[in-house]
Amino acid sequence: MILSSNLFCKTHYEIIGVNEDASQEQIRKTYRSAILNFHPDKQQKSPKTSNPEQETGNQFLEVQRAWDVLGDPRSRALYDNELRKLRQDAVNAEDVSLGDMVVEDVGSCFELSYNCRCGDFYAIDSSELAEMGYPFLTDGSEISLRATSSVPASIILPCGSCSLKVRLVIDANDKIPIELN
Repeated sequence: MILSSNLFCKTHYEIIGVNEDASQEQIRKTYRSAILNFHPDKQQKSPKTSNPEQETGNQFLEVQRAWDVLGDPRSRALYDNELRKLRQDAVNAEDVSLGDMVVEDVGSCFELSYNCRCGDFYAIDSSELAEMGYPFLTDGSEISLRATSSVPASIILPCGSCSLKVRLVIDANDKIPIELN
C-alpha cells in the first residue's frame, strides 16, 4: 500500500490482484475476472446491513481505474516509476505511530500532528483517515480509531516546511484510544 500527498491507496496491482511483474496478458485476464466479479449487475441483492452494494460498486470502480493505468504499457511504465519513487521515500522516512501524534479538535474533524525537527509539523486529519478506511469514534473526552481493514497500513506524511517525511504506521489490530489535548 502506498500513500502520496496524504492519499492512501492500494497499488493498482493489488486492486486487480496480480504481481507487479505480471505480463500484460496476465493483467488483462485477471482484470476481466475482477471486473465481472465486482460488476453491480452480477451482485446478489442482500439485506442492507453494511451497504455491501456500495462497497461492491466502489471496488468495481477501483478495478476499472487500475485497468486504465495498467492496461496501457506507457502509463504502466510511468506508474511503476512513481511507485519506485514513493517506496524510496518510505524507506527513508522515520516511523511514527498514532500514539506519537498530538490530537486537536478543530471543529468538524480532529487534526493529528507530529513535530518535525525543523520546527514545523507533519499533519493529517481524521476526515482524510476516514477516507482511507480508518474512521474515528468519539466517546466523551477521547477518540479511538476504528479500522475497517485488518491490514496494517503506512502513510507517508510530508513536513509542512521542509523536505523531511515520516511514515505514520497504522496497525488495524491496535485499538489505542487517543486522549484529546
